[in-house]
Amino acid sequence: MSKSNENNFDPVLMAVLSNRIDGIVREMTNTLLRTARSAVINSARDSSCAICTGDHQLLAVAEGLPIHIFGSDRQSLEMANSHPDMAEGDCYLHNDPYSGNTHPADHAFLVPVFFEGEHMFTAVAKAHQADCGNSLPTTYMAVAKDVYEEGSLIFPATRVQRNYEMVSDIVRMIERRIRVPSQWYGDFLAGISAARVAEKRLKEVCEKYGRETIKEYIAAWFGYSEQRMVNAIRKLPAAKLVNTGRHDSTSFLPDGIPLKAEITVRPEDAIVDIDLRDNIDNIDCGYNQSESTATSSVLAGLFNALEGDVPKNAGSFRRVNVLLREGSVVGKPTFPHSCSVATTNIADRMVNLTGSAFAQLGDGYGLAEGALGPGIGMAVVSGTDPRFDNAPFVNQLHLCTNGGPASPLADGWVTYGIPVVAGLMYRDSVEVDELKHPIQVKRLSLMTGSGGAGRFRGAPGSLLEYGIKSDEMTVIYPGDGQETPPRGVQGGADGQLAERWVVRGDGEESKLPNAATVKMGRNDFVRGIDCSGGGYGSPLERDPARVLHDVLEKYETVERAARIYGVVFTSELVDEATRVDVDATQKKRAALAAQA
Repeated sequence: MSKSNENNFDPVLMAVLSNRIDGIVREMTNTLLRTARSAVINSARDSSCAICTGDHQLLAVAEGLPIHIFGSDRQSLEMANSHPDMAEGDCYLHNDPYSGNTHPADHAFLVPVFFEGEHMFTAVAKAHQADCGNSLPTTYMAVAKDVYEEGSLIFPATRVQRNYEMVSDIVRMIERRIRVPSQWYGDFLAGISAARVAEKRLKEVCEKYGRETIKEYIAAWFGYSEQRMVNAIRKLPAAKLVNTGRHDSTSFLPDGIPLKAEITVRPEDAIVDIDLRDNIDNIDCGYNQSESTATSSVLAGLFNALEGDVPKNAGSFRRVNVLLREGSVVGKPTFPHSCSVATTNIADRMVNLTGSAFAQLGDGYGLAEGALGPGIGMAVVSGTDPRFDNAPFVNQLHLCTNGGPASPLADGWVTYGIPVVAGLMYRDSVEVDELKHPIQVKRLSLMTGSGGAGRFRGAPGSLLEYGIKSDEMTVIYPGDGQETPPRGVQGGADGQLAERWVVRGDGEESKLPNAATVKMGRNDFVRGIDCSGGGYGSPLERDPARVLHDVLEKYETVERAARIYGVVFTSELVDEATRVDVDATQKKRAALAAQA
């Protein structure tokens, strides 16, 4: 289609079709959420859906998690290349991190959508599994030296349905390795159902508008999205940005993992280059990124830093070059290095590294770093449940909050999660988790005075404690954030560090490392402190009325209001009648500025 025809497409029809297709993605998401069996999907919504074009370009993602959706086009291409006989009625299971997927725990279901004999779309429904067959009962196996020690079942675009009929041999093979097969099978059916819903709806759209109109729409939508990206990049100054960071140490990585991103902004060409090639080689543990997560994490950081709501699809991606190196921990992994934790730890650091790099352009650009570290609030728990004849259980919790980063315009989100999901997942219902598993949540609370201070502050961290109502349970998490905090920018303060503890039934407390496997007995419990978000801008520039509001709402303390923000109130006991003492605040801030 010519450029002139792209520009001439009816803008009203383009808006209608774009919202219609986004609506299909949301219907897919609701199908997963309402029909899956495991809490990691139906409570936390650790799942994402997307639609790709027949020529393997990402078209629509709606509210998909950033770390999940940017590689969907690679999976669609792998499906087509692996199956020249691909036909209507097929469905493929793809969780191979070496050929387009994120990590093995994310099972993606791909359905090619045909209309009038032509492959028009691929529907992609991806969901994190409660169990993926790992040798340990966790879907985040940080200690795995390679994919063999990891032990997960890998399906590189494997056909699981032919002519709408299940390939039962594949199902039996998977069930043999899954610890709670009935739970997995429910999630398996939910994923296929979500993709089939999209197939039905996309055919309806094609029937209503016609194949050629849909093709014209796709080209026009990509052209429009590219132009929106052009406009956003041209608002940035030309620059070469270099940002470095570090993943914390663990018992198997005593020096941690140094990280680096080099970003070149070329507003005249409306291009951004993100070069990740100057990072260390693959490491002998599960922290290696897959090509998909290495790309998506920096794309997420970039989009977080851009002005306006730029569509996330193949059109806007045309203006970004992500440069990766084969065999790098932040790049294209070489087999058999494990990518078990590819969607969180390093990915979280790279989202932060990219987004905060743009703050180097000056006040008003970029954003601070968001809280990270999948700790006990994101642990995989497993054991037997005495309420159900000691039946086995396994599931990943999502009881964390983690503080969102401050931006030039706003405070951080409280329910941020971690950078790779950026508030799009749900925090587990405590009641649902306690119903599904023999655990008891003792405490889940925000921590007053913990957010990174700034003109706009990072969201606070949280405190979580839970124990078990059985004789034993295993808690496994990949961890981070106990040594290197989320950083503030433009004079904003860093977020607080994470902490993790196990408290035994006799009261003995032991501090836990970043990545750990914890064996718990009756009356034991674990305690975790989540990071908070970094601040943006000097705390002395924060509106004093906002500081008073924070104190009243228990986000901040009176002591920190005076010591860090330089705000003095008319009464020591702050209540609704309290006001900011303007003269005293001006003097306090002047004194603090002189000491800086």
